[in-house]
Amino acid sequence: MTKVLFISDNKNYSQRLKNIFQGSSWSFSTISDEKYLTDELNAITPDVIIINQDFKNHDISKIIKSVKENTIIIYFVQTSKPDKDALKYANAFITDEMSDDLILSTVNINIRMKNSLDMLSNSNKDLADSLYRLNALYTTSSQFAGTLDKSKLFNYMIEGMDKALSFSLNCTLSLCDEPHLIIDSLYDLSDELLSAIKLRTILNYSSLYENPPEEITNLKVTKHIKYPANKFTFTMFQYDNLFAPIKLGDDIFGCVEIFKENPFTPDDAACFQTIAQQVALPLKSAILYEELTQTNEKLEKLQQLKSEFISIVSHELRTPLTSIKNSLTILKSGRCGEFADNAKEFLSMASRNVTRLSGIINDLLDLSKIEAGKMEFKFKPANINNVIDYVKSALSQDAKIKGLTLTAEKCENLPEIQADAQRIEQVLTNLVSNSIKFTPEGKHVKISSTLVNAKDITINDYFKDQIQNLNGDYIMVCVQDEGIGIAQKDLLRAFDKFAQIENSLARKVGGTGLGLPIAKQMLDAHKGAIWCDSELGIGSTFKFILPVVKETVTV
Repeated sequence: MTKVLFISDNKNYSQRLKNIFQGSSWSFSTISDEKYLTDELNAITPDVIIINQDFKNHDISKIIKSVKENTIIIYFVQTSKPDKDALKYANAFITDEMSDDLILSTVNINIRMKNSLDMLSNSNKDLADSLYRLNALYTTSSQFAGTLDKSKLFNYMIEGMDKALSFSLNCTLSLCDEPHLIIDSLYDLSDELLSAIKLRTILNYSSLYENPPEEITNLKVTKHIKYPANKFTFTMFQYDNLFAPIKLGDDIFGCVEIFKENPFTPDDAACFQTIAQQVALPLKSAILYEELTQTNEKLEKLQQLKSEFISIVSHELRTPLTSIKNSLTILKSGRCGEFADNAKEFLSMASRNVTRLSGIINDLLDLSKIEAGKMEFKFKPANINNVIDYVKSALSQDAKIKGLTLTAEKCENLPEIQADAQRIEQVLTNLVSNSIKFTPEGKHVKISSTLVNAKDITINDYFKDQIQNLNGDYIMVCVQDEGIGIAQKDLLRAFDKFAQIENSLARKVGGTGLGLPIAKQMLDAHKGAIWCDSELGIGSTFKFILPVVKETVTV
């Protein structure tokens, strides 16, 4: 029903307008005494006020202050020239010369226009509220993505809910570490009310399970009060409330409940649930990250203990092993008397195994030094062909005993490398020794050298990451054999510490599996790389590269 108030002392006009605005959709009243105007306005709160311009006993500005902001003001004028107040405040004008239908249409048009403006205003308000919520959600989501700190994640959740929903009280239960109740409140809480909130929170949490877990008995409480001068009473439980678990799948990290004196809208509820759901995934990530960090710390400690153990044991073994080796040398020399042939055989066997054990200990010591960052390198210009000659000469006898052919194809006039020649000899010796061990009798092992540019290197896909950041010229050394080969799936494992590729010959010749990992780390220290190509039953080719010495230009 549309309420129309006519302010006038003209009875004829009042009667005419009363006849126009009759029916179930209209409520018409007239007032002619300014003394009762304010009371009348408060009593009926009219939708339309029609003011007779000839009614002099009124103050238009006072009337405007007394009515609702969106009330329609219409001036009833007898002339074509309305006064200044009418022009300033009126939404429309009607005259006594207008027909009844035209007067009614004028009022209806203004009512429809007012309703349309109200709808537009409400839409704009809803749009502004939605945009504000979306901005709060975006800000909160960005904060969630920017941290793996569990305490900060809960704080960001509470801040986001406060910005988007303006709650009176927030009760958040965190179970990521010890049970922790975080309370954010407009006003302070009495001890009795706080006890009731704790009990309510524990019951809400228990309701999330079919079979509730162990009861929470020792609940830590943290309070954040905005206005501590005031206090909530138990009437706060009559406020509208929203509740949500903080969970991801079957993992429950806590729960949250908020209270507000004014009712929550469906959009409020959707926003609340969204924030509670959004925080669950980063909380899960934060917990996994914390567990990973703790595991890594334990592994680092274990690795350190292992390295220390290897170093200590290796040093302790080396001293008695040196004595055993010297003793065997003296016995074999005959200085302690002659031995029977069988005894000489046993002495040779013992000597070979002492040499093998000495190599294992040296590998363990090298590994512990590299991992501890204590391996010393003496870099200076060196020629790779000299290294190849030394290794070929040192291992030719081993190859001959095995019935193998060991050859070297060196590219002459190669530029120098900046390297510790002794360590590179160790790397190449290890590669050639492996080829000799794993190559059957009557086959061939070849060492070669060449100059290559990083962009021209072709490499097995398993090792592409080894050379992706290299550039410039390098010396490449290859050790190619016709041995048992390595399966494609085992190529990367060959460079793992203590790895042994599983086959009958590997089990027969044995070894620690440290040679290739040590070679790789030594080449890494030289800013080089190592990789291999292999085919089962055909053979293997191990390649490593070292950067050439860059020439300095003098002016």
